[in-house]
Amino acid sequence: MTKKMKKTRNRIIAVLIAFAALLVAEHTGLLDKLPWPAVFVIYLIPYLVIGYDVLRKAFINISHGQVFDENFLMMIATFGAFAIGEYSEALAVMLFYQIGELFQSYAVGKSRASITELMSIAPEYANVIQDNGDIEETDPEDVQIGTMLLIKPGEKIPIDGIVTEGDSFVDTSAITGESVPRRASEGSEVISGCVNKDSVLKIRTTKNYEDSTVSKILELVENASNKKSRMENFITRFAKYYTPVVTIGAVLLAVIPPLLGMMPLSDSVKRACIFLIVSCPCALVISVPLGFFGGIGASSKMGILVKGSNYLEAIAEASTLVLDKTGTITKGEFKVTEILPANENVTKEEIICIAAGAEKFSTHPIARSVMEYHEEMHKKNNESLGDDNTVLSDIREVPGHGITASFQNETIYVGNAKLLRDNNIEFSESDKPGTIIYVAKGKLFLGTIIISDTIKEGAAESISLAKRAGVSKVVMLTGDNEDTAKAVADKVGIDQVYAQLLPADKVERVEKLLEDNNSGKVAFVGDGVNDAPVLMRADVGIAMGSMGSDAAIEAADIVLMDDDISKISAVIQIARKTLRIVKENIVFALFVKILILFLGAIGFATMWMAVFGDVGVAVIAILNSMRAMKWTKEDMNGKVRA
Repeated sequence: MTKKMKKTRNRIIAVLIAFAALLVAEHTGLLDKLPWPAVFVIYLIPYLVIGYDVLRKAFINISHGQVFDENFLMMIATFGAFAIGEYSEALAVMLFYQIGELFQSYAVGKSRASITELMSIAPEYANVIQDNGDIEETDPEDVQIGTMLLIKPGEKIPIDGIVTEGDSFVDTSAITGESVPRRASEGSEVISGCVNKDSVLKIRTTKNYEDSTVSKILELVENASNKKSRMENFITRFAKYYTPVVTIGAVLLAVIPPLLGMMPLSDSVKRACIFLIVSCPCALVISVPLGFFGGIGASSKMGILVKGSNYLEAIAEASTLVLDKTGTITKGEFKVTEILPANENVTKEEIICIAAGAEKFSTHPIARSVMEYHEEMHKKNNESLGDDNTVLSDIREVPGHGITASFQNETIYVGNAKLLRDNNIEFSESDKPGTIIYVAKGKLFLGTIIISDTIKEGAAESISLAKRAGVSKVVMLTGDNEDTAKAVADKVGIDQVYAQLLPADKVERVEKLLEDNNSGKVAFVGDGVNDAPVLMRADVGIAMGSMGSDAAIEAADIVLMDDDISKISAVIQIARKTLRIVKENIVFALFVKILILFLGAIGFATMWMAVFGDVGVAVIAILNSMRAMKWTKEDMNGKVRA
């Protein structure tokens, strides 16, 4: 809660106490003993304390030519109440209005921080290699095409280029979203924003900084933020037409009857004041934001952070759900999912032991997944790793191919298909999705190890729940290869797949979906820095909060705090229930107010009816809005009607 909001909250509490005391004094007759100017001043003080900012806005807007808005109507309605001696009504209306405004402010809050600060992929410097061999730290924006750069382990690649010297693994997860590091050796293209992992690289730049990948991502985030349409505040839209009509109606009601000799001026002014009081949109001003606040609160209890009521409304209308793969549908954790012996004479244990012996000195994620499986296998068999007699020697890494080693006077090969082909080993090539490791001993092919990113538990059920909640199409975007992407999509029930995409491609694809989707909104779910532009470009962006990047969380409109994608269906259902309640409040409030306005115009409405039309309708609408806060996990099993 900001300082401004805390100040408003403290003013509300103070005026609430004062208002309660004045009501007691009024009903016990204490105020009747005082002269009316004293009573007027007693009510005026708390009125100004709670409403001075509304009055200031109204006068400022009038001076700028923007006469008819909710601030103007609140001012005229409360001035009218004071004019006919209904001081408590004037104070109550302004007090309730401010409570509603506080709810709305709290719901929206500070939804975003500066994206620039969060985009940690932006490099701060570039190590330029001078002609004499010295290294000079330079601003990336000052580096020209063809400049030689030195990239130390742990440093970000500042500008796109080609490796001229060195061999290392590069972490591309910040750009592509894929967690397996890629090998970068002489002749390899590398893109800015990636992190050099192991050893020193020398690269020759192929682009200027403003044209490089990291700069383009930053630009996409900023442009996507500008492109996303924002829903205007409902009350302001409503007041644009409603306020002038009721104000002009009140003036005509006060002036015309005396001119026609139908009634005294004092009676017509009183009738006009009643007309103004009941026309105050207090019920709408309070119940609309409170209804959305209830929906936001219900989402919060489910571990879903919704950053504003407009995003709750947008997700309620979502018909297309777009998902990133890694970290969203899958865990981003690579595990051995299958071991395929070449024949019945070879055991799975033999294959994994040989592979683990070869990979034991490697820190690559693929190697770690083999070692973890090897360790789990020994634990399952109640054995220690020391019981494994597969001790390999002369372990050598073949860049881009795999590992060779010696075991029992024979050469061991653990790597990809290129490694076995280069050594003339006959083998059965696997077409299964995932990372494939082939294992051979001498010229004998032993078998295949399949390593895949594991799908999150309940992912298929979560997508099914989203469809039951009203999503008509589910699309997956990923930087991974097409075979792996399709395999994941088939397992979880994805309708459409787009693979091998960079961040700019994802934005382009979402924009195409936005163009084609005329019947509803497009929601995107992602977790990486590379997803930030897409999260901001979609009608509503949803980020995974637990494992997601700071940039994705800040760029998103909705955050799933525990990375459970089943919460997507929950927030859609909560949003639809909330919208239904808000619409009920709007219809009810307008119906009652129009009815009492009509009765007031013909002289049948009393002040009590005016009070009910204002405060009474507001209370009923508030109570109805509180239903939006009631939501449990059991409700996720049923589809909430829109």
